[in-house]
Amino acid sequence: MMPSREKNSNGRMEIYKFSNRSEEARRRRNTLSVELRKAKKEDQLLKRRNLETEEDLIKSWSKINQLSPISLLSINEIVDGINSGDEMTQLVATSTCRKLLSREKDPPINDIIQGGIVPRCIEFLDYNHNIRLQFEAAWVLTNIASGTSEQTQIVIKHGAVPKLVNLLKSKSPYVKEQAVWALGNIAGDGPHARDFILRHDALSLLLDLIKPDISVSFMRNIVWTLSNLCRNKNPPPPFELIKPALPVFDRLLSNADADVLADTCWALSYITDGSNDKIQAVLETGIIPKLVDLLKSETGTVLTPALRAVGNIVTGDDIQTDAVISAGGLQHLGALLRHSRANIVKEAAWAISNITAGNTEQIQQVIKAGLVPPLINVLQFGDYKAQKEAAWAITNLTSGGTIQNLAELIKAGVLSPFCNLLETKDWGVIIVVLDGLTNMLHAAQKVGEYERLAFMIEEVGGLDKIEALQHHQNEQVYQKSMAMIDTFFSEKDEETTLASKKNGVEHLEFNVTENTVTDEFKF
Repeated sequence: MMPSREKNSNGRMEIYKFSNRSEEARRRRNTLSVELRKAKKEDQLLKRRNLETEEDLIKSWSKINQLSPISLLSINEIVDGINSGDEMTQLVATSTCRKLLSREKDPPINDIIQGGIVPRCIEFLDYNHNIRLQFEAAWVLTNIASGTSEQTQIVIKHGAVPKLVNLLKSKSPYVKEQAVWALGNIAGDGPHARDFILRHDALSLLLDLIKPDISVSFMRNIVWTLSNLCRNKNPPPPFELIKPALPVFDRLLSNADADVLADTCWALSYITDGSNDKIQAVLETGIIPKLVDLLKSETGTVLTPALRAVGNIVTGDDIQTDAVISAGGLQHLGALLRHSRANIVKEAAWAISNITAGNTEQIQQVIKAGLVPPLINVLQFGDYKAQKEAAWAITNLTSGGTIQNLAELIKAGVLSPFCNLLETKDWGVIIVVLDGLTNMLHAAQKVGEYERLAFMIEEVGGLDKIEALQHHQNEQVYQKSMAMIDTFFSEKDEETTLASKKNGVEHLEFNVTENTVTDEFKF
């Protein structure tokens, strides 16, 4: 019936974890990533302008140099001032430029670029004798790099990256922090800019800046920049260049600041969104228990990336999945199936679907942890996207579970909400449900109980829905529904089905023996 669902010699379905990875999980993970990126814009911007007020700036610089607020100049006056030979005039012009770019609405980035200010500000980055001018120039470049990709590329093309990386070694904490911010904006522009920064050995210098005595704001900027250096997967960053950050991320997960935790989790979610060797490197840091523990966080900006990272890890091999289970991941994922945010419920169901795509023992752990009732509740009452992931979790369980597992699943009341999804417009979900029902019927057939199960499916309206699918425009749906009708609901079975109906069967009770309980299905 279902050659595409055959197990390989390792007992894991190729359709779900080909070579110990789920190709379908990857595809669905990519779909979810798009939605996560949309949600992430509210939680963590990939580029940020520095909107610090003039009063804050002067206060922070009071120990270095007492300067009164600088009056605004026109853009032409700024250009003339920056190109002058007098450093005080240059400082006044650069500071005024920074103020223009720091305003919240419509900063004149293009006007500043067209005035030729970018190359002059990059020159000022070398002014080690004038720290204030270095700082102001770095701030101007930070805000220009916060703009469009074209605007960021102008900063890169004029040679800012190596000079900004060099400023990470500055004696001034203010200059170092502004350089970190500028590099974070540039790294957020995409893979090319990210790798260009990494090739200039920025990561090791950034890691060296993380010390117990640095300010919270500085720490946040460093970790945010590190997360941008780990971000993007087309292509992903060279793993050997970002791997040294893993022990630091492990320590940062003990940090009390929510922003630091959030960006650390985002970085880990980017790293684990890849091959098993990357997941293994994360696992070997001992980071998994801390990451799993964050699944109980009440802070959404932390919970979302932590859940994504854990979900990525369980797309790995059995040992990597077991690490999440051993750390108490199932208990937390079960609680998240009841979360108030639909996106969190969907992510939790997706993670569980990858665990139920695992081996028999992992499926047993899912059932033992009490995850079946909340999964069924999601099937019945959840947001549609969460229902879709819960359906995958159920079908994966029917593919790799024991006969006893399926008996427990059916007794828990899965059939009605599961069959209701046969009326969705998403043919991919329909196929998932048809496969799950077919698995259940085959399991019942192995122990002589499929007539009872067929009646139960008919009783909840499933048969009517399957019959309607024989006219579906999708060929796979049409063929699968036809095959199910022919195999399990044909006229030759009508008498037996009616007999079951007369007996008033309410629950399926497989006549399992001690041997069949532990057998996995081999379709």
